[in-house]
This record gives sequence, C-alpha cells and structure tokens, in this order.
Amino acid sequence: MLIRISPARRAAIERLSLPLLVVISMLLIIVGKADQIAVQSLRYSVMDAAAPALDMLSRPAAALNATADRVRRFVAVYRDNARLAEENERLLGWQQLALRLSAENAELRELSKLVSEPTTSFVTTRVIADSGGAYARSLMVNAGRDSGVTRGQAAITGEGLVGRVSDVGSRAARILLITDLNSRVPVIVETTRQRAILTGDNTARPILRYADAGAVAHIGDRLVTSGQGGVFPPGLPVGVVASVDSEGARVEPYAALSRVDYLRIVDYGLADALPGPVSIAARGIKRAEAGTGGPPLRR
Repeated sequence: MLIRISPARRAAIERLSLPLLVVISMLLIIVGKADQIAVQSLRYSVMDAAAPALDMLSRPAAALNATADRVRRFVAVYRDNARLAEENERLLGWQQLALRLSAENAELRELSKLVSEPTTSFVTTRVIADSGGAYARSLMVNAGRDSGVTRGQAAITGEGLVGRVSDVGSRAARILLITDLNSRVPVIVETTRQRAILTGDNTARPILRYADAGAVAHIGDRLVTSGQGGVFPPGLPVGVVASVDSEGARVEPYAALSRVDYLRIVDYGLADALPGPVSIAARGIKRAEAGTGGPPLRR
C-alpha cells in the first residue's frame, strides 16, 4: 500500500530537512568535542558496519576496471601483432635481398680471384689501471702474452676504436689511446673519402692533420680507419668531427675513453707491420755509433 504525501506536506518536509541536518551536525560537533572517545568509537562502529556494503559496491567497479584493462591489453597485443607481422614481412624482403647479394658477392669474388680477408681473433679484457695524466693517455688491461695479446693489436669497444697495444707483458698490457700525444691513426671521411691522420695531443679531442689539399672538414663528418700504414684495418669507426678552428678539425671519439671498463683486443693479423721494440743492447750500440761516428771496431 502506497502512502501518498500531499504537496503541502512534502514542501514542509523539504523546508525542515535542511535546518534539521544543520542542527544534527552541530550536535555531533558539540558531542565530539565533549566526548571524543565515544565519537571515535561510534565512527569505528559505523566504519565496520559500512565496510561490507562498501566492499560489495566496489566489486563491480573493480570488475569493470579489470575488464577494461583486459580490453586495453588485447588491443595492445593486436596492434603489436600487426606491427610485428609488418616488420616480419619487411625483414623477409631484406633477407631475400641479402641472400641475393651474398650470392652475387660470392660469384664476383670467384670471378675476380679476390684474396679473402684473414680471420680475426679477439680477447675481451678488463681495464685495471688508467695512467692518464698531463703527458700520457694510456690504459692497462689484465691480458698479456699468455692470452695471445701482441704489440700493435687494435683495442676497440662496441662504440669504436680506443687505441692500440703499445707494451705487452706476460699477464698485462698497455693500451695507447688515440688521444695520446704519440698516437697517429690514418683515417678517412666516410662521405667525401678524404684521407687524413688523426693525431693525439693529450686532450679529450684529437686533431685532424695532413688532410688532402683543399679538403675541408665539416662538423658531423664521420671518420673511420683508412687501413693505410698496415696497423689498423679499414672501416673501424673512430669518431665524428665536433669542432673546426684555426688549428684544424677536432674529433670526438665514439668510444668514451674516460669510462672504459672492458674492451676487446682484436688481432687482424697486422701487428707485424709495427717495428719491434728496441732492446737495451741495441740502444747501446746506437749510442756508441753516434759517439764514434761509425760502427764499433771488431778486435
């Protein structure tokens, strides 16, 4: 049975509801100030009583959020699948092209009787000392002759050329960095094919010298080893031209030489191009020849 409320009574209830709520709120404030423990207990009781209802009300919202999350993941997986399918199709095209070029390359090598490049070997080693100072730029690594390291081998990282092996012991070796004053690296500009010599001057950026006549270096030019001199093979990444001033072009090495922890010493089979170290006896003979004006007399 429905109870009908007249419009006049409904209007009276609406007029009295707001003042009644205000009075109840004021009473609760006064009671809360007078007896905080009782109000706190009442609050906890209300919270405990409302917790199951709130939990029931929150479950549909949580289910909706979980469903929306699943839908978003499904859409993301669908997009990733479409992207991967497109990339796979593109890679298959590149694979076919690579196979065709490989076959053509092998055929051309057979026709031209091209001498194949020697196989390379490498040793990965850790830097154990940094002897960088005012007059030297070198690193010491914990690999030597016992590990197959020989003088003249190239030292590289994943970014580019670091330097070459200058001194070798049984279990350690010293790496002469490309920024050292004694370093000379024949390089070539990738875009213009201009040849030059990258010379270290104990600064963070070595300088480009002995370039071809009329050659102009531009900021952003990439440099790789040219292979001249027989010390480094051609094509090793070296650095990029960072600045050009009156002295020449300054090159920023690809490898972070101040933060090298591990490097790779690679044997390209070119280490024999460097002259061997001068022994103490040979130095004494040279000094004697310089002092007497000729070779020592034999008795």
